[in-house]
Amino acid sequence: MFDIRYAVLLVVVIAAAGGVFSLPPIPQDLAYHAFADRRTMAGIPNALNVLSNIPFLIAGGFGLAVLRIHGARMEPWHKGAYAALFGGTALTGFGSAYYHLAPDNARLVWDRLPMTIGFMGLLTAMIGERVSGRVARWLFVPLLALGAFSVAFWAWTEGRGAGDLRLYGLVQFGSLAIVLLLLAMYRATQPGTVYLLAGLGAYGAAKVFEALDAQIHALGQIVSGHTLKHVAAAVGLTFIAAMVRQAGEKSRPDGKW
Repeated sequence: MFDIRYAVLLVVVIAAAGGVFSLPPIPQDLAYHAFADRRTMAGIPNALNVLSNIPFLIAGGFGLAVLRIHGARMEPWHKGAYAALFGGTALTGFGSAYYHLAPDNARLVWDRLPMTIGFMGLLTAMIGERVSGRVARWLFVPLLALGAFSVAFWAWTEGRGAGDLRLYGLVQFGSLAIVLLLLAMYRATQPGTVYLLAGLGAYGAAKVFEALDAQIHALGQIVSGHTLKHVAAAVGLTFIAAMVRQAGEKSRPDGKW
């Protein structure tokens, strides 16, 4: 029987892509690199924005450890999707630290590239858990390739003097929007949804902190919004690792979740 929810998802994806690409190309605003907190500490430029990437390494490492211990009964594509999420998070810690040492477009590539791996890993996992494992298995590699291509395409267009962030924006925000839509339309097939919601909420808070970078830094010049963004996003990934752990602990003896 045809599931009307498939049609809804397809229409949403097509409408989102059509809406984004109906806009003119969006170059990277160079003002993006002018973060509020530029203090040097212990010889490290932009120190807090650099050092606040350590939580990404911790969250990513924790997630991979949880996956190794509690993901033994997952299908390979399913485990791979979460490995992409947590591995992408750990790599973001390195890429983002490298970027914040001397922020510019060239270094920003290495910040954004591992993030797209994480976004697509989470999207694949949610498609498999909420919609269809078979569809998720088919989409896993193409989605990862799309994420990487979105960053490569943006970097290539910037190099030609006509930067275009539209595809990257669609990958980042579109993937998270689809995850929220899946949560609304499909029932959970494993425990731990509360952890997933907490993780998405933490990421939402991270984006707010990012937008209020200067305003937060102005409150005593102790910490900036961008530094808090890193910490909040890493906390969000820790919640998702907790979800994987709970699901793994309660997996059925036949290996299904």
